Amino acid sequence: MKIRIIGGGPAGLFYAYLMKRADRSHDIEVFERDPENATYGWGVVFSDVALAFVRDIAPELYDAMTRNQVVFDEMAVVHKDVEVTLAHNTFHRMGRIDLLKALHEQCRAIGVLINFDQKVEDVSRFSDCDLIVAADGANSPIRTRYQEFFEPSLDERPNLLAWYGTTRLFQALSLIFRKTPHGLAIAHTYQYSPTHSTFLVEVDPETFRAAGLNEMSEAQSLSYCEQAFTKDLQGHKLLSNKSSWFKYTIVKNKHWYHQNIVLIGDALRTGHPSVGSGTRLAMQDSIALFQAYEKYGNDVPQMLAEFVRARQPGSDSLQKAAIKSTEWYENLQPKLGLDPISFAYDYVTRSGRVDHAEVLKRDPQLAQAYEKLHPEMTFPTGA
Repeated sequence: MKIRIIGGGPAGLFYAYLMKRADRSHDIEVFERDPENATYGWGVVFSDVALAFVRDIAPELYDAMTRNQVVFDEMAVVHKDVEVTLAHNTFHRMGRIDLLKALHEQCRAIGVLINFDQKVEDVSRFSDCDLIVAADGANSPIRTRYQEFFEPSLDERPNLLAWYGTTRLFQALSLIFRKTPHGLAIAHTYQYSPTHSTFLVEVDPETFRAAGLNEMSEAQSLSYCEQAFTKDLQGHKLLSNKSSWFKYTIVKNKHWYHQNIVLIGDALRTGHPSVGSGTRLAMQDSIALFQAYEKYGNDVPQMLAEFVRARQPGSDSLQKAAIKSTEWYENLQPKLGLDPISFAYDYVTRSGRVDHAEVLKRDPQLAQAYEKLHPEMTFPTGA
């Protein structure tokens, strides 16, 4: 097959790798708009379950990806200046640039051609291809150009976010809630390498305006966030990498493909940073599209129909959980009076996918502490 992939993120590269590994005679090229060593994120995080998908289908890539990873078992929620530890939450963390380098290395080793500094907004140059994969991100130019066929819906959420890094090492994946004179500031932070942590700051629109963040420069915003989280940073600075404020958009598409053009990754559907599911969703798309090829070979219409049939239920389920998590952060005001244990418990159960029995199984200490605080409530038998 002659395949052209637009977008050199994890989704596009992983799919290229799987297809070329299966049949070296495939003619596969990837077109990436940015330079080779550019990355505008910090770290990425995978749960055990998420990485198992990669390990099962491509153990050699799994080994390359996890070469420089750090792994920790705990989460922490800081509310009212009290840290509540959430046990048995194993996450594998790595630098985004390290993940991309591992994918570049594995793709090149088997003959995938990766073209950098190549912005593609029209697929007419690929008219002789069997398959065109649009893995060009949440703001996908390909999806936009053919939106009458894909019928996307773009739901821009109200809260504002800025991606920073820091040399303060947060071993527990930490969610920090700090009251400022202007409103609530939230940090989502975790160590992803021996030297750095991701530090994502989130504020609601009212706090954003009251603090004057809408009128601040990038450097001024960084300074404001450092002050808001002084106690947590412990003398370390925040680091910027084009760290401008943005609103997150939940992307959905009524149709996942048009003719021989298929969407995967963030171009197809987004999760949300609060559940860390974006890279997982993207790489699972790559696996599902590859497995559809394994089933139907180069019968592209059948392959793409199978991709949707097999992938959509799991994709929709994860996105629904991501949306519920997003809404939890957007509606925190009534919860801020909760004690730290009840607040952490509310966080754990926010998506609707975790009930008390699951909390008891996963983190008995949290479940039992919550039960003691709420004797008026009835819990499942055995709880």
